[in-house]
Amino acid sequence: GTKAPLGKYGYSRDHRPDKKQITIGVTELADPINVPIGLTIETGNLNDQIHFKKTYRQSSDRLREGSLVIFDKGANSIANTQMIRADNMQYITGKKLNMSDDKIIAKFEAYNPQVIDEDSGIRGIIIEKPNSTNYLYFSEKLQKEQLDSRARKVVRQIQEAKAIQESIDKKKALPKRFRINNLLVDVDYSIQTKLMELSEDDAVRLLEEKFITGREGFFCLKSSKNLTLTEALLTYRKKDSIEKIFNSLKNEIEIKPLRVWTDNSIYGALIIGFLAQLFISLVRFEIPELKHTSTKFIKKALSNLTVTVDSWMRKSKKFIYSNFEPINTMILYHNWAVT
Repeated sequence: GTKAPLGKYGYSRDHRPDKKQITIGVTELADPINVPIGLTIETGNLNDQIHFKKTYRQSSDRLREGSLVIFDKGANSIANTQMIRADNMQYITGKKLNMSDDKIIAKFEAYNPQVIDEDSGIRGIIIEKPNSTNYLYFSEKLQKEQLDSRARKVVRQIQEAKAIQESIDKKKALPKRFRINNLLVDVDYSIQTKLMELSEDDAVRLLEEKFITGREGFFCLKSSKNLTLTEALLTYRKKDSIEKIFNSLKNEIEIKPLRVWTDNSIYGALIIGFLAQLFISLVRFEIPELKHTSTKFIKKALSNLTVTVDSWMRKSKKFIYSNFEPINTMILYHNWAVT
């Protein structure tokens, strides 16, 4: 719906900036437990760093002193890391690369980087700071993916410039995708592309200089805890289970789209979805054989279970269970064994 105050226009991870959205935060006990313990719901334009504080505070008193909090670089700020340390906890997070990192990247090989993963070509170095440690990595696989992405962007920009230039040459209206489409806005376009003064090769070089930064393949982690390069990387990768929970909530539990009109309706719909995800996670935790089974298959198996109640001409009801399959049989057997 469009009327709930929580719905705001903000940075859309679903690439739909034209839609109002909300933001949700989830806290999960890390591998091997992987059970969600917290949910926060905020407006769609709330900054990740501010939202993280609310999500962390919701669950922090449930954590033991010295617990390691893992979160991504979008929520990384001095205030947030200080908040965690003030609670006598440790943290590991991603760090956005900056100009001081560029100086180290330029001399990366001189630091004799340690090989972490030969298959992905990951190497790294440790940089000690007064109150934390940075772990700077280079990945050949990541570099290739990022350079391929930059190349596609260069091609796309060249194609767009050509389409605009063709419209100018033929004195046609600009293609719709390049125009402001708002009935309340009048615009007079006066456009000249750089293709008039550059060859295509020069245009490609210009775009490459803009898009290729030299940071391709590099990423950095930051932690208050002294870890090896391998430990830091493996620990941070545990955060991927949160991404799986978000995917499960949105696409398998199907909490979206929220076709509701009040904040209370939003809270209600999301709490029901969260509880469904909690039950699924508890099933995976309690039954090791289902640890890596997707939400979709567990949900389908449970939905297929059928109970027929036969009470025709009987003094007592007869319950007939059917549509058994391996997954729901395993869940039912485990439940019976426990109870």
